[in-house]
Amino acid sequence: MTAIRIEQLEKKYGEQFTLDINELFFDAGSLTGIVGNNGAGKTTFFRLLLDLVQPTRGRVITGRQSVAGSNHWKSFTGSYLDEGFLIDFLTPEEYFYFTGRLYGLHAMTVDEKISKYSRFMGGEVVGQKKYIRNLSSGNKQKVGIVAAMMVQPRLLILDEPFNYLDPSSQIFMKRLLREDNEARKTTMLISSHNLNHLAEICTRIILLEKGRIIKDLSLPGDDLRDVERYFSMQAD
Repeated sequence: MTAIRIEQLEKKYGEQFTLDINELFFDAGSLTGIVGNNGAGKTTFFRLLLDLVQPTRGRVITGRQSVAGSNHWKSFTGSYLDEGFLIDFLTPEEYFYFTGRLYGLHAMTVDEKISKYSRFMGGEVVGQKKYIRNLSSGNKQKVGIVAAMMVQPRLLILDEPFNYLDPSSQIFMKRLLREDNEARKTTMLISSHNLNHLAEICTRIILLEKGRIIKDLSLPGDDLRDVERYFSMQAD
């Protein structure tokens, strides 16, 4: 079953392509990593998937309907791209309750769901009586990730979720993603600059360069050394 279908998707600013993908499919329950250097088009791709920017051409289809101009997909999609998703004058608890209400969850249910992530948050997020704006970058990221995951979406999109996390939190984050994908068959799209993070958890890795797909690998069957050589060549 296909969870997302991309058809002739283009995004241009002036004459320059930020993204140019003719056709792409993501199967339901797949865990896909999107990797690429700065400017590869990863964030633009996710913003198009979430209807945050309009494509120059083409469309994204989720649940058999285009995401553009429709709301059907929002009830089963969880996402966190950056701090712009947060409401920084709220406390983390207030933000979790706000997010929960958007998905029809009562406060008691939200409390139950976020308890699953207490170790990940490490006692530094909930119960601190701090506004989100006063948290560290890593703890802000944890708030966004937990809010996206606690609603148990069928589709989860995370942009660079390992960026500001310490090593222990990165390990715990990967465990949470694997467990949720295996237990609930959540379709996941995760981007990262770090190929090693993605190789540990993903069954598919897509390499973007200047908005175009140059590698599409299935794991564990395909050889990641081609991707590693690509990044080595960029560093030379």
